[in-house]
Amino acid sequence: MARSRLLPDNFTLTLIAVVAAASLLPVSGGAAVAFGWITNLAIALLFFLHGAKLSREAILAGAGHWRLHLLVFSCTFILFPILGLALKPLLSPLVGIELYLGILYLCALPATVQSAIAFTSLARGNIPAAICSAAASSLFGIFLTPLLVAILMGVHGDGGSMLDAIGKITLQLLVPFIAGQVARRWIGAWVGRNKDWLKYVDQGSILLVVYTAFSEAVVEGLWHQVSLPTLVALVFACCVLLALALGITALLGKWCGFSLEDRITILFCGSKKSLATGVPMAQVLFAGSAIGLLILPLMLFHQIQLMVCAVLAQRYARRPEEPAAEQAKPVAP
Repeated sequence: MARSRLLPDNFTLTLIAVVAAASLLPVSGGAAVAFGWITNLAIALLFFLHGAKLSREAILAGAGHWRLHLLVFSCTFILFPILGLALKPLLSPLVGIELYLGILYLCALPATVQSAIAFTSLARGNIPAAICSAAASSLFGIFLTPLLVAILMGVHGDGGSMLDAIGKITLQLLVPFIAGQVARRWIGAWVGRNKDWLKYVDQGSILLVVYTAFSEAVVEGLWHQVSLPTLVALVFACCVLLALALGITALLGKWCGFSLEDRITILFCGSKKSLATGVPMAQVLFAGSAIGLLILPLMLFHQIQLMVCAVLAQRYARRPEEPAAEQAKPVAP
C-alpha cells in the first residue's frame, strides 16, 4: 500500500528520531567539539555538491524572467519578515519570546531549492524559472539573511559584526558552492548519475547539525522550557504563517497577470523556507548560544510546508493538459 502524502516521509521520521536521540543521549564536552568539526565539514560537502549538481544552462534558461524572480524574492525576503513582525501580538504570547525569535529567524531565510523545484515540476509549472529562482534565492540568502536577522532580531553574529557573520557564511556555504560549480566540468556527470544516493549527504548534514544543536540545547534544559501545550501552539503558529504566505503569494501572482504555470512557480518558490540552508546558517549566526529553540520552529514549518505543498501540487497536477500549441507559446520575461 502506498504511503499517504499527508504522512511524514522517511527523512522526517529520521529527523524525529535524531531529536529523540539528542534528548536521551546528548553529546557534550570534547565529543561535542568533535561533532562540531564533523558537522562543518559535512555542510561544506553539502554545498559543494549543490554547486556541482546545478546546471548553468538551467540557470540561464530561467534567468530572463525577471518579473517572476522579483516577486518571488519579494515574498521570500520582504513578505515573510513583514508577516513575522505583524503577527508578534498573536505569536509572542502564544509561544513565548524565544520561540517567537525562532519564527522571525525562519522568516529571514531563503527559499528551498530541491522541494520547490520538485513541487513545481509535479504541478506542471515553469520549471526553468523555478530552478533559477530557487537557486538564486539560496545564494542571495547568504548575504540577505544576516542583514534581516540583524534588523529583525538585533543579532550581528558571535563577534558582534554583521560583516563578520556574512564572511563566515560565505566561507562555509558560498565558497564550497562556487568550488562545486567549477568542479562540475569534471564531476557533473558523475554527480548526475549518483544523485539518488548523494541525497543522503544532504540529509546526513542536516541530521548532524540537528543532533549537535539539540544536544547542546538539551544539556541547557530545552525540554524544560518547551511544554507540550507550547509545542502545539508552535505548530498552530507555523500553520498560520504558512497559510498567509500561500494565500498572499497566490493572490499576488494572479493580480500581477502571470500565467498559471508562472503562478505555480511563484506559489512554491515564494512560500517555502529552507531547512538545508537555515540550520547551517544558525550555526554561524548564533554561535556560542543554544540554537535548539531557534531552529525548532523551522523544523516544524519545514514538515508542514512539505505536507501542504504536496497536496497542492497533486491538485494542480490533475488539471487537464493544455493543447500543444498553447504549451509552445514563449513565456515573456
